[in-house]
Amino acid sequence: MQATKFHLGWFMNGYRVHGWRDQWIGTHKSEGMLPDFYVDMARSLERACFDYFILEDSSFVPDAWEGRHDFYLENAYAVPKFDPAVLASILTQNTDRLGIVTTLAITEYPPYLLARLVSTMDHVSRGRAGWNMVTASSDRAAQNYGHDAQPDHDVRYEMAEEFTDLVTQLWDSWEPDSMVVDQDGMFADPDKVHPVDFEGRFYKSRGPINSARSPQGRPVIVQAGGSEKGRAYASRCADSIIASATTVDAMTEYRDDVRARAEGHGRKADDVKVLFLISPILGETHQHAVERKEQMIAEAAVDPRFRLAGMGYATDIDFSVFDLDVPIRELADQMVTNGHQSSLASFIRQNLDRTLREVASNSAYGAGQRVEFLGTPAEVAEQMGEVMAEVGGDGFLITQDVLTRRSISEITDGLVPELQKRGLTREHYRHEMFRDNLLEF
Repeated sequence: MQATKFHLGWFMNGYRVHGWRDQWIGTHKSEGMLPDFYVDMARSLERACFDYFILEDSSFVPDAWEGRHDFYLENAYAVPKFDPAVLASILTQNTDRLGIVTTLAITEYPPYLLARLVSTMDHVSRGRAGWNMVTASSDRAAQNYGHDAQPDHDVRYEMAEEFTDLVTQLWDSWEPDSMVVDQDGMFADPDKVHPVDFEGRFYKSRGPINSARSPQGRPVIVQAGGSEKGRAYASRCADSIIASATTVDAMTEYRDDVRARAEGHGRKADDVKVLFLISPILGETHQHAVERKEQMIAEAAVDPRFRLAGMGYATDIDFSVFDLDVPIRELADQMVTNGHQSSLASFIRQNLDRTLREVASNSAYGAGQRVEFLGTPAEVAEQMGEVMAEVGGDGFLITQDVLTRRSISEITDGLVPELQKRGLTREHYRHEMFRDNLLEF
């Protein structure tokens, strides 16, 4: 099967302390709020020619386990978290080609403020900014912003489409050649800067934006579209999609579906890059990688609350109220969420005949016929190439639960050179701007 060149991104679970109990964490355990670790990481990703570095975010202290925040605070689980826009700005000043994508929720920002913020990031990065559009899902976050609860899931996506329409119109309110910068004449052509006079169901704004046209025109939009509404949004609005699928068939179905939908919106299918989340397990030998996986499973079994508390964080469901020894099939009807519906649906579907205790105690459960990326860097590079050739494109998003300089280096200095050796990923950037590199192949 012919090798398919693909893109690489890194999905970082928040601007926070990562792997603070790991023996390789160094000073990061107490300095997670400082940018140094992330600057080192971004430079490593750029050296490995990643397309982008995406910073996930949430703005609440979780309390989805036993209705209290104790477990999350005691274990630094998704808290504390800091504002990713601040970190993103710093990262743009310490890299030259890497795309920097910031998560900003539509339920937490007015459209004009978000459009101006991302446009400013695009300017200071010389065209390397991206916006990860999220609708937010936690009622706790909504309450932090003065609301009782999040809007219904489907309504949030209706809001997202209108929000994005307004944001892109604000970005386009300065025409491409509006900046004349003639010292003997005018700076900007008044005839090429326009109000948008937008008034929709949820939002309104006069415009134009006052931060001038972005270097990319429109910064790159990234989105995780798992549900039906999410797929509809992603295919219409996103330039790159964060996708979660556990089998080659599921990856292929997802990519084919959003590409077909994109064409239905009058877009070119190749302009929508679908990157699948993966967590490779690398070892110096194949057996070493197997042993590392077994160690991860054993550590998960020590305290089964971690997986259930994590699922609760994503779905706003307190799994502690369920009988842990009843098959999930019998509990599924009680598991209802206004949060991440695709995550919950996948969790239930993959574990119908297992109990919550079984799933929580063994991280290998729920895999089904999961594609596994495990082995030496050379073996994993082969596996990634084979999967991408079957799927047809477009790439992978690396993500890790425990993040240290060592685990980053294993990817950037171990796995990526093997990918490059096989012609699967780029060896150098051909363009200065994020969007141009994303559309290179």
